[in-house]
Amino acid sequence: MKSIITTGDGSHTIYVPELNEHYHSVHGAVQESEHIFIKNGYRAFSGEKIRIFEVGFGTGLNCLLTASECLRDKRDVTYTTIEKFPLGENTLESLNHFRYLDMDYEESLRQVYKAAWNKPVRIFTNLLLHKIEGDLTADDINGEYDLIYFDAFGPDKQPEMWTRDIFRKISLLTASNGIFVTYSAKGEVKRNLRNFGFRVELLPGPPGKREMIRAVKI
Repeated sequence: MKSIITTGDGSHTIYVPELNEHYHSVHGAVQESEHIFIKNGYRAFSGEKIRIFEVGFGTGLNCLLTASECLRDKRDVTYTTIEKFPLGENTLESLNHFRYLDMDYEESLRQVYKAAWNKPVRIFTNLLLHKIEGDLTADDINGEYDLIYFDAFGPDKQPEMWTRDIFRKISLLTASNGIFVTYSAKGEVKRNLRNFGFRVELLPGPPGKREMIRAVKI
């Protein structure tokens, strides 16, 4: 049975006993997501409009942090995310992630949890959210994206999400000069990205992790 735990920065994550895995770093869920996906992903892309594709909606933390960012910078964001096993709204509401966001926008940000699945929902003026209940290994995904948040469970826990076929799909979804970010720094991930047209760099990781990958579609 899944359980909520408190990570090193005080923010919650979820532990999955079947996989012996957590949704986020035990060193700090929010600081991990901010470092990898916001600092080195969202803020690294300079366009006034940005199309994001997230692999693994999970607890919605990456989406919440992105929504908070686009409220501040007024950038026009289209956010598409795929999740095979969506968590229930009651579980999501039990997490303390809103404590780390701008409380002036709490009610607007809560729409990230409440938005219906499998159809685009306008959360606020400059954020269109499309949550897909689906399986990236089996489903056809359409579109072109400027930024890929790759946040599946690790290769040792969910190997089917880190295959050549998956990275081929990701490459086809990524626009020229689009950015890919993930917490993993494994050699096989770097090779797959290079094989499918990305220029790969290793960046310092969040607390508890030495390195992470950022790649740019050539």
